[in-house]
Amino acid sequence: MAPVRGAKKRKRPEKPVPAPAPRLPLPPLPDGSDWWGAFYRRVAGHSSFPREYQTIESVLKMSRKTFDYICSLVKKDLTTKTYGFRNFRFGDKTILDVEDQVAVALIRLTAGESLQNIGIWFGMNHSAISNITWRFIESMEERAICHLKWPSPEEMATIKARFEKIYGLPNCCGAIDTTHILMCSSAQPNSRVWLDNENKNSMVLQAVVDTNMRFRDIVSGWPGSLDDSCILRTSGLYRLCEKGIRLDGHMELPGGSAVREYIVGDSSYPLLPWLMTPYQGQGLPAAKAEFNKRHTAATKVVQTALATLKGRWRVIQGELWRPDKHRLPRIIFVCCLITNIIIDMEGIPSKEMLVSGNHDHGYKQQFSNVADDNAIKQRDDLSHHVAAGE
Repeated sequence: MAPVRGAKKRKRPEKPVPAPAPRLPLPPLPDGSDWWGAFYRRVAGHSSFPREYQTIESVLKMSRKTFDYICSLVKKDLTTKTYGFRNFRFGDKTILDVEDQVAVALIRLTAGESLQNIGIWFGMNHSAISNITWRFIESMEERAICHLKWPSPEEMATIKARFEKIYGLPNCCGAIDTTHILMCSSAQPNSRVWLDNENKNSMVLQAVVDTNMRFRDIVSGWPGSLDDSCILRTSGLYRLCEKGIRLDGHMELPGGSAVREYIVGDSSYPLLPWLMTPYQGQGLPAAKAEFNKRHTAATKVVQTALATLKGRWRVIQGELWRPDKHRLPRIIFVCCLITNIIIDMEGIPSKEMLVSGNHDHGYKQQFSNVADDNAIKQRDDLSHHVAAGE
């Protein structure tokens, strides 16, 4: 039947509006515990939080002592201006203390998860996570710079003694290598300069490390289209060593030959008086084969350091990265800085903390045929020395 014109419509009964979910208090803290344990329970309770992180140490990749030290470095910068971040779970605005801000930034660097995922763990939007992380990066660049520097004469003497004791290479001051930081193909539109020889978009990190895998010199920001030799020649390390400002000390071998201070690198580098590379070819004489054996063992130090760097700081593994090419080198630098801080605070990394294997999966070995005449003689002198002392 048609409705009668002008008749009042019956109102539908309104559905009851559910009451907002109450804010659940954190579980009671055990006696003597504080922020350290409470923070882990806050983030670990989320369903999307990776199960591989069983402790707060495994999340932040450092001890409480190291974490507190880092907080002390950046406290002034992170508290000079107070920021409030909207908590979208409960609709309020939360003021984060220094520990929370540092933890948010460290998890962004260690987990390598997207800003959106990390925002879900903390109940904040992705722009807040990005802002916190970048403020932390800027502060660490300034406040922690003393932890990444070229060795003092006293430190260098210790480094050389360790290289000779462990690998039998006298006057060796470090090991050098490069690794590629992969970038999404859409990160650098309309430019092929970032396309490397393996048809991947990448940025290169060059690093020199000591026997403790502490970073002593790094260069980042160059595109993957440049080879190792080219990146070396554009670096400050190359200019300083060529001018004799670095690696200019000499020692006399038992046979009377003088050997300049040097670092070791693989076959992608030129053979220089301050950079010893291995002999190339098959069927080498015993002395040269012995030198290569020791050289290979020494260069594994930097290879392990770079593999561990990528394993600890997953943000530079390239899996989820859509980088700003101007900011990425600064993030890489701070990852190396914090790695050094962990070594300075906690000592040489244990075997369980190290990542072995190839740090540049999918990349072929490069080769350089450049060899300085004086470097050829020095390498021969070293090979005879190590063979005699075998």
